[in-house]
Order: sequence, then structure tokens, then C-alpha cells
Amino acid sequence: MTSEQASAATFNISVQPSGRAFTAQGDETILHAAIRNGVGLPYSCKDGSCGSCKCRKLSGSVVHKEHSDKALSETEEEAGYVLTCSARALTDVVLESRQVTDESAFPVKKLPVRVAALQRLSHDVMQVKLQLPAADQFRYHAGQYIEFIMRDGARRAYSMATAPHVQEQAPGVELHIRHMPGGRFTDHVFGAMKEKEILRVEGPFGSFFLREDSDKPIILLASGTGFAPVKALIEHIQHKGIQREAALYWGGRRPADLYMDAWVRERVAQMPNLRYVPVLSNAEDEDGWSGRTGFVHKAVMQDFADLSGHQVYACGAPIVVDSARAEYSAQCGLPADEFFADAFTSEADKQGA
Repeated sequence: MTSEQASAATFNISVQPSGRAFTAQGDETILHAAIRNGVGLPYSCKDGSCGSCKCRKLSGSVVHKEHSDKALSETEEEAGYVLTCSARALTDVVLESRQVTDESAFPVKKLPVRVAALQRLSHDVMQVKLQLPAADQFRYHAGQYIEFIMRDGARRAYSMATAPHVQEQAPGVELHIRHMPGGRFTDHVFGAMKEKEILRVEGPFGSFFLREDSDKPIILLASGTGFAPVKALIEHIQHKGIQREAALYWGGRRPADLYMDAWVRERVAQMPNLRYVPVLSNAEDEDGWSGRTGFVHKAVMQDFADLSGHQVYACGAPIVVDSARAEYSAQCGLPADEFFADAFTSEADKQGA
């Protein structure tokens, strides 16, 4: 079959061991087809940068578009692994992905939103509250993200820091946006953006949400604004009365990076099963810091030599997420399918900078 013929064809994609199945057009990625069909494959960045969607190909043939070697190496590809966000089917394909859930994904929608409030949480983190159209029942899992669609079609993704039940009181979501100097979108957020501004978004996206069919204790690992979706998870856990043991490890360089430290401590006081360990990597003498120091993912390993009976939910800088994924599996016995992640890739990350 020529590449032109493959692009015009339709292929059957099945996922084991869940038995979920869907069809994919030859000109779309397998992940795009899964989202379109409401099948919850794991993913995060959608552009071949982070590796969250990597799974094993049991049979069939695919072709990959350009992607990061870090997300999928040549050796891994030769061993039969694929990135569903970058792979197009050339034949019917059978994949193995143990993170597929039986619950269908919520429908992805494009909708206008209004900036309801802006508040600086630190010198470089802005809390942006968005008002959603009341008539639009925007449904999502705590931990998922939305994408802003800019006028030229470019997109910027941000995790929602509010749990879905908040919609019952006021249709809206909260985002935590870090200023990246020179970044077109974040320069606007920290400069010209005003309340009542209308923006266009699409979502929900992502497979970073709590698996409620497990009773395993939970490790929540966040670096920087990776706390945003973790905050939504904590709100969800509290709202649902989930009694699983949970420990939040939140890492930053200096105390200001833990920009909602007081909020976390309030939740710890209300939730007996939640423990909080803040960790700083570059504390200065003037900070008067007496807490944990070093790399936040290492702090988890110091406290949990054996993670074989846990679930880990990690979000933040790719170096933190990638290191945790590799080291928790190799050194702490964490099963690969019990690590759920959302790596925050910047435009520079995506371009290989």
C-alpha cells in the first residue's frame, strides 16, 4: 500500500488487555482517533515531547512523524514501542496499554471563556480564573487540562486547578500560569490581559486523573506549577470522601515557589489521611528554611524505599517527571502502570531547545 493509499484508508485499532477498539483514518494519529472515539488512552503533551502516551505494539504497522528522542528512542521503536500521539496506522494495529480505562473520555469541546479574575500568587505565577458559558456543561476529570487557541492557531496548554464539583456553584476553572519571559502568551497574561477579556479554549485533554478503582496509597509529586492539577486532585479526594492515604511532595527552588503553601496546610488540617512534604532545591540563608532540601523526587525515595504497593501521580518539569518515572521503577519497585504523569513541556522543550 502506498503512503497516499494509507492516508485515505481506515484501520481498526484495538487495545489490550482492556479490549477497547476504535477506527483510525490513515491521515490522523492513533491518539487523535482515540480521543475522537472517546477511548481513554494515556497521554499528555500530544506532540511527541513527553512520552506519556508510549505503549507497546503487539501487531500491525505504523509510521511516526517527528518526535523527541527522549519521548521514544530509536532502540525503543525497534523494540516495538510507539508514541500514539505521533504514530499513524499503516495497517490494523493491536496495542498494549494497561492505563486505558473503561470509562469513556468526556467530549472535547471548543468554547469561549471570559477572564473572571487575575491574581498574582508569586512574582512569576498568575492565578487566572476563567468563566465558562453557563449553558455549556463542560465536563472533565480533576487533573486534566485545556488548550488556549490563539488567533494564528497556535495553542498553549494549562492544567485546571479546580475539581469538577466546583462547577456546581459557579461555572469556571482556575489556572496557574508561570511567566516565561519572551513567551508570547505568558507575556500577555502578565502584561496586557484584563478581566472580562474573551479567549477561546478547547478541552478537556489528558489522562492525568485519579484512578478510583484502586485502594492503594497515593504519592502526589509536584514541581512548580505542576501543583495546579494536583490541587484539583486534592479537592476531588476531599469532596468524594476518599480515605486512601495520600502524601503530597511539592518541590520548588525557594519558598515563594510554593505559592499556595497555606492552602495546602489548611487541607492537611481538614484531611487526616493527607500528609505534606515541601522540598526546596535552592534555599538561601535569608529564607530561613528549616524543611527538606534537594530534589523533590528524591525526597519521596528517602521516605518510601518500597513503592510496589503505591500509585504515583507526578506533574511538573519534565526532568522531575522523567527522573521519578525511571528511578521509582528501577529502585523502588513501582509498577510502570501505577505511574501517572503530566509533564509540563514549554515551547522550547517542544522545539528541542
